[in-house]
Amino acid sequence: MSLAPYRQVLAVPGVRALLLVGVLARIPATAVGITVTLHVATTLGRSWTQAGLVTAAYTIGVAVGAPVLGRLIDRRGLRTVMVLTTTVSAAVWFAAPHLAYLVLLPAALVAGLFGVPIFPAIRLALAAMVPSEQRRPAFALDSMIVELSFMVGPALAVVLATSLPPGYGLDALAAGMVVTGALIYLLNPPTRTEGQPIPAAPPPRRTWFDRRLVVILISAVAATIILSATDLTIVATLREADAVRWTGLAIALWCAYSLIGGLIFGAIHRPVSAVALVAAMGLLTIPVGLAPSWKWLVVALIPAGLLCAPTMVANNDTLTRIVPESSRGEATGLLGSALTAGTAAGAPFAGLVIDNAGTAWAFAAAGAVGALAALVALATRRRAAVAEPANA
Repeated sequence: MSLAPYRQVLAVPGVRALLLVGVLARIPATAVGITVTLHVATTLGRSWTQAGLVTAAYTIGVAVGAPVLGRLIDRRGLRTVMVLTTTVSAAVWFAAPHLAYLVLLPAALVAGLFGVPIFPAIRLALAAMVPSEQRRPAFALDSMIVELSFMVGPALAVVLATSLPPGYGLDALAAGMVVTGALIYLLNPPTRTEGQPIPAAPPPRRTWFDRRLVVILISAVAATIILSATDLTIVATLREADAVRWTGLAIALWCAYSLIGGLIFGAIHRPVSAVALVAAMGLLTIPVGLAPSWKWLVVALIPAGLLCAPTMVANNDTLTRIVPESSRGEATGLLGSALTAGTAAGAPFAGLVIDNAGTAWAFAAAGAVGALAALVALATRRRAAVAEPANA
């Protein structure tokens, strides 16, 4: 495997600074869920179900707000959106420690609607800064940074929530959001190719929201259903095996497999369909539950784990090629909504299967649902090819 594609990407002016900011800025975003959950369950003394409802409200807000904020980036530019979202996010999270539960619930929804769009901002900037033939390794580098952020963010949130006085964890989250917004504002990376003006009106949505984009969105939902369900089922499996203390290691290895897969995928030039990657990941997840022990489970996760980041990279790369640059912010927001929807659906789906059939069947069910969704996406793509042979 040659690392030359990565060296070429990192040689592009501004990319190194963008990726470095991406490492720091994503940590608060990955810490939101666990910070809010621990605050509601411990500081407010509410049930885990009530804590989950607050997190769900935030997640719904993110899913609804992402394409709206993306469209605003397309029309008004990144800095305008950063000022708006940083202000609202800081106001909500600094106020959150002082809010009663019934007020915190809608406040979390507002925080999600106006969440700082760090994930789409970085990807839009990479697409604008890097030539199209180098976007796969660029997105692969970004996916590896995401994995690192998910390794650090939730763990840091737990440390802050358990070591600081009540409510200070949310204050730290708010401060992190301010730092995130300020970093992106000051860096001000481009979200469109140099020399491309902001159009007076974006192209009609019907000109780019076609079956090809639907395929990407279905693929994204399927992939994150598998990932979210797998995360929860790993935790449940280790709990059944009385090995809870090793859960962090198991999840970290699961993330490491994805990181390695992204590294390999970004260095190859052969085109690979995101739909094929999702289908393979689903099929390889089905037999994971047959592992005789949690140690073998960690090994059994390797094949599917290696495909996690490549799937995300392929989706982002394809989106940048089929959506016009002037609408890429909104399309990236829609992709973010699809990822959020799959994440939100995967965990409760796995929980339902675990409660009624056991952890082994949860892996099988998650893999089967993901593979089935990939088949639906494949059928949609074939219909698109028939309907639009010139674009096939």
